[in-house]
Amino acid sequence: MSNQTVSDEWLEVGTIVSPQGLQGEVKVLSLSDFPERFIKKGERWLRSPKGETPQLVNLKYGRNIPGKNLYIVKLAEINSREQAEALKNYKLLVPIGDRVPLAKDEYHVADLIDLEVYLQETGELVGYVRDIFSTGHDLLEVELIPQLIPEILSETLLETLPETEEAIAETEQVAQKKPKTILIPFVMTIVPIVDIANKRIEITPPPGLLDL
Repeated sequence: MSNQTVSDEWLEVGTIVSPQGLQGEVKVLSLSDFPERFIKKGERWLRSPKGETPQLVNLKYGRNIPGKNLYIVKLAEINSREQAEALKNYKLLVPIGDRVPLAKDEYHVADLIDLEVYLQETGELVGYVRDIFSTGHDLLEVELIPQLIPEILSETLLETLPETEEAIAETEQVAQKKPKTILIPFVMTIVPIVDIANKRIEITPPPGLLDL
């Protein structure tokens, strides 16, 4: 699975996290499953944390830090530690046209975010995919649909209630109703159906997985 974030024009493949050494190298946290994004020399683009128009840069070389999802990258335009420090939190981009075709059962993170999550056995909607975590095994972060109290009981309504013990108890119930998330292993036995076209996935969770 690729963790690349996708926009209409750009793929976000990495984040500069710190300078490396004194010659302008930068340390990049990879958001891609493709090492060539950080190793193969050629054109890349940088976007500031403020979301400004991406600026063209040229990658001269890069190397992986063994055992970590990090790369040391040298950009031709960056030649000092001070320049590299100024790039902290910048995003490394490639054009959308450079999107690498994925194999079967591989997905871009952006394709999975906000997909509806259903129980395969009952067809019940249980939540929405909010994020993906790669920790050796991919995990889907799923925001569960609140079902603890009636929808009619809202924070706006509670603001009109007197500060009685009953109102306080109801306020605590509302607090419990705030979105809660769980992590679901992104494996075939638990997530057998991923339907990108219809924006849904189906899960077969083992007992206890959905318990809050």
